[in-house]
Amino acid sequence: MDKGGVSALAIQRRLELGSYQTAWMMLHRFRSAMALAGRDKLQGEVEVDETFLGGVRSGGRGRGALGKVIVVIAIELKQPKGYGRVRLRIIPDASAKTLGTFLDENIEPGATVVTDGWLPYQKATAGKFTHVIHRIAPSGQQAHTLLPGVHRVASLLKRWVLGTYQGSYHADHLAEYLDEFTFRFNRRRSPDRGLLFYRLMTLAANADPLTYKQVVRNSTPKTTAPTPPSGQRPAPRSLSIPKPARPWRSTEPQA
Repeated sequence: MDKGGVSALAIQRRLELGSYQTAWMMLHRFRSAMALAGRDKLQGEVEVDETFLGGVRSGGRGRGALGKVIVVIAIELKQPKGYGRVRLRIIPDASAKTLGTFLDENIEPGATVVTDGWLPYQKATAGKFTHVIHRIAPSGQQAHTLLPGVHRVASLLKRWVLGTYQGSYHADHLAEYLDEFTFRFNRRRSPDRGLLFYRLMTLAANADPLTYKQVVRNSTPKTTAPTPPSGQRPAPRSLSIPKPARPWRSTEPQA
């Protein structure tokens, strides 16, 4: 299992598939299985903040940015240092109601929620969480200094999108990409990549069937029918690989 992920175009080339659509759909089925239903909520001390994904556009900065997708991030803080699990979600706005729903669904009641001074967080955490506020402006420090966990995750997320997918994604499918990033980040310390692959195959086998029509959103019919490739389509090479030479594992005596 590739540590940084792989694009549909790379899968198409490696497996010699005849269609980019086939490769994209294959990866999307795996992404849909990465979000575990009923997974445990974050516990202990949890940092929460929002980030924005999208190209450079004119308009306001920060929470007033136009034409960008808002992604809320929550990450466990470990003591004395380090980070635990992460949760990511696309949200329509940063209101108290929206943030409160995210906190209730992803963080254990009674946990400590660490945020900046954004007022809706105070309403969203009232009576349910211990709220620690790091006000950016009065402190004279940068946001990434006071809330290092969420800013590190945001940076890794944007680098991952740019590196693996060259920044190319459709906003309608961004939630599935966030599920993939969460799956990989929460298992970043796994010593065996093979076990991760086994885990993903188990999840995929237990997931409900997913058709192309269910995945594609806001699809528009082509004005002209696509032209099929001419000639006979070559079959891909066998995916089987020869058994590696490991004489030290053989039970037969060596010469």
